[in-house]
Amino acid sequence: MNIITGGVTAPKGFKAAGIHCGVKDNFTTPVPDKKDLAMVLSDVPCAAAGTYTRNVVKADPVILTKEYLADHKAQGIILDSGNANACAPKGMENAKRMAAAAAAATGLAPQDFAVCSTGIIGVELNITAIEAGVPALVAALADTEQASNDAAHAILTTDLKIKEIAVTTEIGGKTVTVGAIAKGSGMIHPNMGTMLCFITTDCAITHEMLEDALREIVARTFNRVTVDGDTSTNDMCVVLANGMAGNPLIEWKDEDYSAFLAALEELCRQLARSIAGDGEGASKLVTCRMTGARSEESAERLAKAVVGSSLVKAAMFGADANWGRVLCAMGYSRAPFRPDRVDASFYSSAGRIQVCKDGSAVEFDEDLAKKILSEEEVSIIINVNEGDCTATCWGCDLTYDYVRINGDYRT
Repeated sequence: MNIITGGVTAPKGFKAAGIHCGVKDNFTTPVPDKKDLAMVLSDVPCAAAGTYTRNVVKADPVILTKEYLADHKAQGIILDSGNANACAPKGMENAKRMAAAAAAATGLAPQDFAVCSTGIIGVELNITAIEAGVPALVAALADTEQASNDAAHAILTTDLKIKEIAVTTEIGGKTVTVGAIAKGSGMIHPNMGTMLCFITTDCAITHEMLEDALREIVARTFNRVTVDGDTSTNDMCVVLANGMAGNPLIEWKDEDYSAFLAALEELCRQLARSIAGDGEGASKLVTCRMTGARSEESAERLAKAVVGSSLVKAAMFGADANWGRVLCAMGYSRAPFRPDRVDASFYSSAGRIQVCKDGSAVEFDEDLAKKILSEEEVSIIINVNEGDCTATCWGCDLTYDYVRINGDYRT
């Protein structure tokens, strides 16, 4: 397996584009290079699968995409940034108009497209700007790295960095590529979905196997990220597989399926880390690795409680080795563990230091601990010493900038 460049256009038969059409102009001074409309398109029909937010309040594009992908087929994705089209006037009508505009410009059917939106909630979508921009968007479609990069930029809201990756692996003597772009910075506490992630692959795989793979990997990657504890109305992860790699069709959970699963997991893990590290206002990526748990579910619940704790996040921002907050978070996770068996350490490129043994304090060098926690990537390593199961979850610190960004998001 190799990590390569190219994002969603790295797999054979996929094109992408991202342009400025004016969706973001409602709340910002018009800036032509601030992209806000993107498309990903396959040369041929694809097997399709998706996972979606479990928030009871769902954006209309999420509802429409679930309907359109019910037959497990799609050929493209169209999306805007700047407006979530959630709880908005004419929400479903405008979501359908987005799909219709994409279809008219490509010669496909509206049902061939997943429709996605991200941005401010409760404001009517500027569908006129989108419809006017779609012809230029389709004209810009290309299978280049720059085209994927443009699409990755077009889906950003408060993100500071694009999230884009591709991996290759060998399946049945053929090189199979999986590529993706994603966005996510705030309102990130996924539950069987992800922020927004669009995955393309030229692997030949049935929709049943594709859906199983996506659900398994989303649960182990994106669903283990938390930035602020808020689950978005628009969370969505869609994967399109066009089969153009020419590998034998994956119909069973055999060695070929395992190879595809491993590639998908590597791609999603890297994106999950990137999303956590680019949390709104974040200055560092915080990883919690929970080991020695009774079950993987318990390990995940414990680790996610740690990286989701506002007090732990604030301590990480201040590089304060306040390990008591870690145990406190574990204690309200509702996962079973014995506090008197817990060992905890902090780790980064600056070193590793143990701060807790058998649930009690140990003497440690405060200056070294502060140095370790001052790095841009820090890990909280915990062993509950009760079993063999592990889980890793990702988050970020809580900074003054998070409040600043969200205090005036609409203005």
